[in-house]
Amino acid sequence: MRSFDWNLVKSFLAVVDAGSLSAAAAASGASQPTLGRHIDELEAISGLVLFERGRAGMRPTQAALALVDEARDMAREADRFALVASGREQSVAGTVRITASAIVSTYVLPPVLAALRRAEPAIEIELVSSNDVQNLLSRDADIAIRMVRPTQNELIARHANEFAMGCYARRDYLAAFGTPQTVEALLAHTLVGYDRSDVILNAMRRLGIAGGRENFALRTDDQVANFELVKAGAGIGFGPRFVARKTPELVRLLPALPIPALPMWLASHRELHTSLRIRRTADFIFEALRALPLAA
Repeated sequence: MRSFDWNLVKSFLAVVDAGSLSAAAAASGASQPTLGRHIDELEAISGLVLFERGRAGMRPTQAALALVDEARDMAREADRFALVASGREQSVAGTVRITASAIVSTYVLPPVLAALRRAEPAIEIELVSSNDVQNLLSRDADIAIRMVRPTQNELIARHANEFAMGCYARRDYLAAFGTPQTVEALLAHTLVGYDRSDVILNAMRRLGIAGGRENFALRTDDQVANFELVKAGAGIGFGPRFVARKTPELVRLLPALPIPALPMWLASHRELHTSLRIRRTADFIFEALRALPLAA
């Protein structure tokens, strides 16, 4: 079996995972002809038929399935190689990819990143606003800001701050419908909550408040849209005090209600801490987040 390049294996995995050349092209960014050529070349090199072609797409044969685990091991090693190589860069320049939740990306990070750009104009920033836990190990991001502590041994996580939470409504909403003074009265109001996420419901249960998804008359899992609904006077909702303080029209309700704070963790891959640009960016953001009055 003659040698072949790593791109053939990447194309093989892309087609296995996607099920067709067109879907693999959309997911990987490679062109459909390139993927097809790579599969043909890999079959020629190996002497195996790897896919059954049909109208339904590309179905992997038993021979292909026997190679999938080995191919994934190669992919993991390639990712690790890229991490080590990137970690040895010594220039405070280049691109740093950061992922954070929608709330943090919209209401917290913009002034921090603006200050970072003024301090380090050679560093380019890619900001991924996402509530999903990005896989730092495969370089979906260089730095992640999350409300849960990462558990992977390969990651370094630092506790940057705490997001104090509160219950809020717009003044004109309260003027029209009254201000609840108890939890029971609160539940009788129009509440803004999450749709599929159970974060608010779990917090309510920890406080001994019985309730379900049906208690929320307006539901969206988009954190920014959720908070904007509250700011617009659509109902009563929950959000970070730091963000709410920037909107004078909002009134904090039931201040004695012990809503748990959300921890803020900044994480990056251990091997990237020898990269000056990653280290500089992570340290700058960490210090900026730690200085913000998020817990008040």
